[in-house]
Amino acid sequence: MAKPLSMDKPECFIDTESGGKLYVKESALQILQKIEQPVVVVAVVGLYRTGKSYLMNRLAGKQTGFALGSTIESKTKGIWMWCVPHPTKAGTTLVLLDTEGLGDVDKGDSKHDSNIFCLAVLLSSTLVYNSRGTIDNRAVEELQYVTELTECIKVKSSNNEADDSGEFVKFFPSFIWAVRDFTLERKIYGNDATEDEYLEFALKLKVGTSKKVMEYNLPRECIQNYFPSRKCFTFPFPTAPENVSRLEKLDSADISSDFLEVTENFCKYAFEKSEVKKLKDGIIVSGRVLGHLAKNYVDTISSGVVPCLENAVIAMAKIENEAAVKDGLEIYQSGMEKLKDTFPLELKNVSSEHQHLSSTATQTFMKRSFRDNDGGYLKTLELELEIRIMDEASKRQCEDLLSVLSGPMTEKLKQGFYAKPGGYDLFCKDLEDIVKNYNSQANKEVKAEEVLEEFLKQKSVDSKAILHADKKLTEKEKKIKGEIASKRQCEDLLSVLSGPMTEKLKQGFYAKPGGYDLFCKDLEDIVKNYNSQANKEVKVLPILLNIIVI
Repeated sequence: MAKPLSMDKPECFIDTESGGKLYVKESALQILQKIEQPVVVVAVVGLYRTGKSYLMNRLAGKQTGFALGSTIESKTKGIWMWCVPHPTKAGTTLVLLDTEGLGDVDKGDSKHDSNIFCLAVLLSSTLVYNSRGTIDNRAVEELQYVTELTECIKVKSSNNEADDSGEFVKFFPSFIWAVRDFTLERKIYGNDATEDEYLEFALKLKVGTSKKVMEYNLPRECIQNYFPSRKCFTFPFPTAPENVSRLEKLDSADISSDFLEVTENFCKYAFEKSEVKKLKDGIIVSGRVLGHLAKNYVDTISSGVVPCLENAVIAMAKIENEAAVKDGLEIYQSGMEKLKDTFPLELKNVSSEHQHLSSTATQTFMKRSFRDNDGGYLKTLELELEIRIMDEASKRQCEDLLSVLSGPMTEKLKQGFYAKPGGYDLFCKDLEDIVKNYNSQANKEVKAEEVLEEFLKQKSVDSKAILHADKKLTEKEKKIKGEIASKRQCEDLLSVLSGPMTEKLKQGFYAKPGGYDLFCKDLEDIVKNYNSQANKEVKVLPILLNIIVI
């Protein structure tokens, strides 16, 4: 079961731009996104400065929270939201909506008031209308917004002009009329009356067809037709007039016991009778869905179009089902990633795990799916899962093929086979053969190119290391070969220059008196000629000594 979310204080839910357009606050949407529980939504509407916010604070179980206006200025602007765990319905979140006071003289915008009222009706499961004094003709007329609902809300998206107001009752909230500062005796024709009887008497229609009678009956007919579930509470004055401005700060002892009793009855009724918010076909609304609905309605109203319940549900289904598919795929992919840690595995084991993860992904989808009546989004998920297991199987086969083909190279790398001059060319030749054989055997696999790309990326590390070593080894080899060649040239030169001396030695030319001086003279000439012709970088002395030894 999802955890309940509790806000410490109210948050602005729907605000007004400088140009007058309504918009949903992103911070409020983020809060609602976290609420996966069903929501009971209680909204309060009414004229400004009628004490709406006090009742909402009491429903939240708090003394303070929503701002209370103690002057002629409307305190609440737009629609404010407070989400708390439902006090009597476990696993449910209570969402309280406090709306901007209607009829604010500073605002002077009746269309704005209609939009606020319309949104309260669309979003709530219980609508509280807060008024002051009595339910007389003036009070009913002040609820003019109910007569404009057919102009502000559409049930169906069809373009025909047929009146669909008869459908409203299926989607509209239950209705509570809270009458504040009620001082009259509740009597009808001299007899005591209950609060509900008092309300029904005030909504009673007049007989006749005159314009005046029809104007009198219109708001009453709308209330009766649109809100068949109705309840009334009459609140006496809460305290002495001088204390009303600080009602939220008063102790219970300073507040009328009759007022507190009605307030308690009001809260108890709202908790017990307010239903979970539902859409067409009994679809239960969560906090997340409520946020999507609010954004859809507000964006539609701000664009100048009449919000349509059917369109909102269709848009909601698209958002939620696409998200449900995404959630299912993420669960599947997460499981497959964990499975990779246990590789290598037999393909049949991968297939078995695929079946398990597919089932988990489907269950995840079903928890969030929303009116996927034709199963289209579920089919999308199933198709994507099949594609992914086919991709995984293809990837496995390609990886296995490369593992076999690159086996000899892997062994050569371990043995240091390429760690010699020309090793890089040998490595490149072997790699070229692997790629050629791989392409001829894996060309039909969907993951062939991707796996090869990853393989070559890994081998590029070996390639760079071998190339670096090869360059060093080749440079050293060239240096050694140069020294050997130079030494040989010097030896050949000395062999030529010392040829006559060698011949004289064989013939014993120097074996006579004064022979040593002749030998030294010939040797000096050899060295002189050698130094003028030989490579100065080659060490000549060891060669000369070798000749002298001879």
